[in-house]
Amino acid sequence: MNDMSKCPVMHGGNTALGKNVMEWWPNALNFDILHQHDVKTNPLGPDFNYREELKKLDVAALKKDLHALMTDSQEWWPADWGHYGGLMVRMAWHAAGSYRLADGRGGGGTGNQRFAPLNSWPDNVSLDKARRLLWPIKKKYGNKVSWADLIILAGNIAYESMGLKTFGFGFGREDIWHPEKDTYWGSEKEWLAKDRYLDANNEDSLENPLAAVQMGLIYVNPEGVDGKPDPMKTAEAVRVTFARMAMNDEETAALTAGGHTVGKTHGNGDASLLGPDPEGADVDQQGFGWANPNKTGKGRYTVTSGIEGAWTTHPTKFDMGYFDMLLDHEWEIRTSPAGARQWQPVDIKEEDKPVDVEDPSIRCMPIMTDADMAMKVDPIYRKIMDKFRADPDYFKDTFARAWFKLTHRDMGPKARYVGPDVPQEDLIWQDPIPAGSTGYDIDAVKSKIAASKLTVGEMIATAWDSARTFRGSDMRGGANGARIRLAPQKDWEGNEPARLKKVLSVLEPIAAETGASVADVIVLAGNVGVEKAAKAAGFDIVVPFTPGRGDATDEMTDADSFDVLEPLADGFRNWLKKDYAVSAEELMLDRAQLMGLTAHEMTVLTGGMRVLGANHGGAEHGVFTDSKGALTNDFFVNLTDMANEWKPAGGGIYEIRDRKTGKTKWTATRIDLVFGSNSILRAYAEVYAQDDSKEKFARDFVSAWTKVMNADRFDIA
Repeated sequence: MNDMSKCPVMHGGNTALGKNVMEWWPNALNFDILHQHDVKTNPLGPDFNYREELKKLDVAALKKDLHALMTDSQEWWPADWGHYGGLMVRMAWHAAGSYRLADGRGGGGTGNQRFAPLNSWPDNVSLDKARRLLWPIKKKYGNKVSWADLIILAGNIAYESMGLKTFGFGFGREDIWHPEKDTYWGSEKEWLAKDRYLDANNEDSLENPLAAVQMGLIYVNPEGVDGKPDPMKTAEAVRVTFARMAMNDEETAALTAGGHTVGKTHGNGDASLLGPDPEGADVDQQGFGWANPNKTGKGRYTVTSGIEGAWTTHPTKFDMGYFDMLLDHEWEIRTSPAGARQWQPVDIKEEDKPVDVEDPSIRCMPIMTDADMAMKVDPIYRKIMDKFRADPDYFKDTFARAWFKLTHRDMGPKARYVGPDVPQEDLIWQDPIPAGSTGYDIDAVKSKIAASKLTVGEMIATAWDSARTFRGSDMRGGANGARIRLAPQKDWEGNEPARLKKVLSVLEPIAAETGASVADVIVLAGNVGVEKAAKAAGFDIVVPFTPGRGDATDEMTDADSFDVLEPLADGFRNWLKKDYAVSAEELMLDRAQLMGLTAHEMTVLTGGMRVLGANHGGAEHGVFTDSKGALTNDFFVNLTDMANEWKPAGGGIYEIRDRKTGKTKWTATRIDLVFGSNSILRAYAEVYAQDDSKEKFARDFVSAWTKVMNADRFDIA
């Protein structure tokens, strides 16, 4: 008997060596994304309230400690020029910069940089050291400041310590406690592979929802597209990447210039000799990765990107030196000690060179990446750079605002910001919404709605469509603001514009008569519909409601950025805009996760929406009931009834037939049938199909419905 056979646990059972369900059946639905961040993973317990802890935080003392850290160089990882500013900026930037607009995922709002895969991305080499430098401060302030807030704040303080007046800062980011499983970072199987373009020659063909050009990068390859220097081609990649982060050309140019005004790149050594990344390193490394065998392996011998050098003469000062360096010199391609392609000036005065990070008596050659050169040669970016150079105050203000947007974009509305440095100014990308009235007579509004000729299906579909845009990834969308009545939402196919116009023509006058906001009245109409349906099923249930939603205006709405919230599929309403490469049920899982729903909440909502007649366009698929409009558990009863059999009818439609007579009783889609075919969903469906679950079903539906309606009510969370 060998040592392996003596192992006291099943070998591989607790590591990646053992096959899981998804490896055995790769086409199975993966419900992990709906069950991640369970309370069992959180060591702080279910009663921990971060916003309450923040009230105890001495913000001034924390900022003072961070300022001191910037110049407190540690022997184990010395600061370049005695200042950690560049490293801390890069850490915060790479945390926030993983955000993408298409699905709102990524970003620095959860502290996910602590976990794989981000903690081990090639673009994040050495950021393990930056976070470890913050540990004494995190240890000191404990749970009064999250890692997510601390990482971003460190970048802010770094800039302030180097001379920039920042735009402000909002606390409020809550930590997660294990890797995010809902974020798709690309299909590549190797770091820095590039298999995410429909057309390799077209930068705009980058696969949605991705923003970075290669696996393991935050933005673009600093050496050039595919590692080949070509500033004009890189300009195309930069424009696409930053647009997918909701940045326009001016913000992109400001972020590039402001980001590269401080700090340096590191490539003084052989990158191929670096040890494993943090997630792959052995236990003795204690969470560190990329061990560098080159001499000291730190300081002037550090290797991160492979490019070597600083962009400016004074890399620890926020000044206008970047523009002078980039625009006043001619540049040529050279190779770093690590073998990376970089740009260096053809001719430069000795006094204009930055000094060595360890020895100020030594001057070193400055560098530019291909992305920097794109700012010089692309005519649009060049015009912006010239404008910035001519007006330093304008540049600094533009950069400060862009940095604030970069680091706060995934936090959602300003109502979620906490702390003394939250700017008073409302910014359009924060999706501002005015406060709504709370003093009106709610019962009177409900009575007027109930007396209207709107059907249960119409009321429920409209409220649902208004609320379903919410996504917990970046806290955007939702019913608050009633933007469903504004462009672009009023014209979305999924919102059935004709039906929507009819319903709004009834609800808007009720809002005007009663003093309620349209947003509140839309939600109340949905609640009235649910209450009517529950009563029709034999249950007197009052749907919880909290007034106070406001009505946004066109001027408060960045229509272009709302385009990405358009639903292209809604399994809850049994609708697909068109056929997609992924299945309808996968699209439904993604939508449910963005809405913050669990698998059983997704299940009960779907069953309820079917019997309530809320399908898109009034379609009958999945309406397994003879009592449409009543909140019964009929969907699950008939789905699981073995007197029925299910047959494909073509075009993605299925027929539900009586086994004895062969008579077609109902029709269904894949979304309907997956609740009976998938073992996990069937387990939930069987609970709701039980004879003793009729009232449970109705009350669980109301609970999940209320959760959706209130998802964006950060004022009552």
